[in-house]
Amino acid sequence: MRFSTRDMVLAALFAALTAVGAFIKVPVPHVPFTLQWLFVIFAGLLLGARLGLLSQLVYISVGLAGAPVFAYGGGPAYVLQPTFGYLVGFAGAAWLIGRLAEKDPGAPPARLFLYNLVGLAVVYGLGVAHLYLIKNYLLHLHFPLATAIWFGALLCLPGDIALCLVAALLAEKVRARLGQFVSTVTPAGGKEA
Repeated sequence: MRFSTRDMVLAALFAALTAVGAFIKVPVPHVPFTLQWLFVIFAGLLLGARLGLLSQLVYISVGLAGAPVFAYGGGPAYVLQPTFGYLVGFAGAAWLIGRLAEKDPGAPPARLFLYNLVGLAVVYGLGVAHLYLIKNYLLHLHFPLATAIWFGALLCLPGDIALCLVAALLAEKVRARLGQFVSTVTPAGGKEA
């Protein structure tokens, strides 16, 4: 797979934005509510599946290499953090949201919102599963699945749904603004200008 300089710059930009989102957080027990999810959605909607995925893989790689870009730091041992599953989910969600948007160019905000919710399901599925497994089998804590679902998904669900809606409503405007600075940014599924 080949990437142009523009592709690498855009992927790095959204990796950096996701890192910034990690530091804008509301402390919630076990899993903090952050703005990372908003930038993951935008990565998928604005960059498409391939670059959206690349942006999140760059973000995860930088964090695992030791840069403290995750909500609780960084380094290779971060894979053992209860919240690491959400980071893997971010990569999957960016790809899936981008893919759905590419297959539906010109989708209205209502459909983009649904695509964002599908991506959120991926994040929650991987995140809650990892949270449950690490808490129970690595840390040997009594952490029932219902508790993992409550703290890992339901508690943050209203805020994450709001971010899904905001991103769906703003995607076209953000794409137009980003296009003013980088003339080759394309709508999902579109051709370069």
